[in-house]
Amino acid sequence: MDKTELAKVEKYMRRTFSNASIRVVARAKKTDSAEVYIGEEFVGVIFVDDEDGDRSFNFSMAILDTDLED
Repeated sequence: MDKTELAKVEKYMRRTFSNASIRVVARAKKTDSAEVYIGEEFVGVIFVDDEDGDRSFNFSMAILDTDLED
């Protein structure tokens, strides 16, 4: 993902989730994905999918059972 795509995806996620503290950050040595943070907390990864000539972005977020504890 280049800087333009990172900015577009970040803007989309901020608008969609109504959260201005979402950040989409390039990964070191990886061009097919980016990391997503809310503030300083890592929340997931966005992967680029170029299959069938259509470019799309898939957001993957793992939720640990320890995150669910009160």
